[in-house]
Amino acid sequence: MMPTDINDVEYFHKVVDCQYACPAHTPVPHYIRLIAAGKYTEAYMVNWESNVFPGVLGRTCDRPCEPACRRGRVEEEPVAICRLKRVAADNKSDITHLLPTIPTVKNGKKIALIGAGPASLTVARDLAPLGYELHIFDDQTKGGGMMRSQIPSFRLPAEVLDQEVNFVLNMDVVQHFNHYVKSMKEMLETGYDAIFVGTGAPSGKDLPDLPGRWDIKENIHIGIQWLASVAFEHTHSIGKRVIVLGGGNTAMDCCRTSRRLGGEDVKVIVRSPFKEMKASPWEIEDAMHEDIPILDNHVPKSFVAENGKLKGMMFERVKAEYDASGKRKLVPTGEPDIFVEADDVIIAIGQENKFQWIEKDLGIEFDKWEMPVINSNNFSSTKAGVFFGGDAALGPKNVITAVAQGHQAAISIDLYCSGKDLNERPAPHTNLVSSKMGIHEWSYDNYVANDNRYIVPQADKKETLINRKKEVELGFSLGTAFKEAERCLNCDVQTVFTDSKCIECDACMDICPTSCITFTTNEENEDDLRNKLIVPALNKSQDIMVYQHGMK
Repeated sequence: MMPTDINDVEYFHKVVDCQYACPAHTPVPHYIRLIAAGKYTEAYMVNWESNVFPGVLGRTCDRPCEPACRRGRVEEEPVAICRLKRVAADNKSDITHLLPTIPTVKNGKKIALIGAGPASLTVARDLAPLGYELHIFDDQTKGGGMMRSQIPSFRLPAEVLDQEVNFVLNMDVVQHFNHYVKSMKEMLETGYDAIFVGTGAPSGKDLPDLPGRWDIKENIHIGIQWLASVAFEHTHSIGKRVIVLGGGNTAMDCCRTSRRLGGEDVKVIVRSPFKEMKASPWEIEDAMHEDIPILDNHVPKSFVAENGKLKGMMFERVKAEYDASGKRKLVPTGEPDIFVEADDVIIAIGQENKFQWIEKDLGIEFDKWEMPVINSNNFSSTKAGVFFGGDAALGPKNVITAVAQGHQAAISIDLYCSGKDLNERPAPHTNLVSSKMGIHEWSYDNYVANDNRYIVPQADKKETLINRKKEVELGFSLGTAFKEAERCLNCDVQTVFTDSKCIECDACMDICPTSCITFTTNEENEDDLRNKLIVPALNKSQDIMVYQHGMK
């Protein structure tokens, strides 16, 4: 293989796999070292700089960083990166004096933020210190968007969300809550210098053509609307027998919420095989822990009513078959249809965007799926000065992706308002200054613990199932957090060799605590070289650094 070009800073980004996998590129090993050192406030601020909502994401993140964690190379579970983030959030001191100073004299530019979810709040957080006058609009009574309306309190306590949302809103953001924006044309005529749309994907998918759907409407609910109704305390109960249709995280939240509102026999029913469910594995585990069975390979055929009252649903049994390309097809098994009793059915099969408030003659183009045509690098629309982010931009994803897109949109808005090219974007931050460390600086870090991943304790389900606001996860104790933090391999501490001075004494290989250095003959084939390493690097999405010294 050719030697690695270390003049390309992208290499140094990519080899910190957890940070690279995070859409907001949170410097994971950095804040984990701070947690190990007991510096929780500092660890929180490192998080806040990039992901904006450490307390929220430390409880609810989809954790794209963890599958990328290099602990997997040594056949162990990844570091509990997400839950360590919560440790920093729960144990920080007052941070108000550490927040950016907001200019009292503004820069003359006024920005509208439509929707007060994670994307819009991130834009506000980034632009407020630059002196922009920011106006945020939302039809809810408080900020937070889907973090407030769709994540149940037993996963995300309101006080945690309120604190982190208010850190942003208190940056002199003009708040227009209980205000539904009904016309983009009116917003454009108001005189804003730029408009950011972060309205999420507020419409849940339905099954409008399923027989019986409209016969008993009051007992059939759309998942995200139902969760919002519970969150804002319009809904307080549900029937004893509940069917939840869908296999994503929203379905898991619906079934677990149902258990807390009176559902005694709650079932999740999905079309797909169990192993192909879209919900995060830990969300599925938590639902099953709360005695909620999951019936897979069941396709809904009809709603069944009797005398105007819902009785249940009929399902067809199917099996998955795959063609040569791996494409799945659900095929009937030929078994008799199955009737499942239910007092209520919650449909949680996906989300859709709603842009009926954006007039079609404004120059904002939409594609065949009625989604705005967006530049995925700078999040601009086809109309100058109008930007999108979060679920409203490229479809439903998750909080951390909305945050990442908010950061990029904020850069674009600043460039636009400055009359600059939106594509002349700042380079990703990498510190290539020499960081030669003394023995005492390494002392906490030069032994790699071989402990298995620690389990986050949970409250007794006898208590949590009778109180929808009681948080289930208790978080790591500080002692356990230290032990979990010590499992981190500190992949961001990177060694750069001066190959012309190397005498091949092997001392670096001998003292490396992670066996990450191998002296061996080079190979033309990358797979052959990867297999020759002391710890084989079999995941080709993770780059290796190749130095060639003579024939070595």
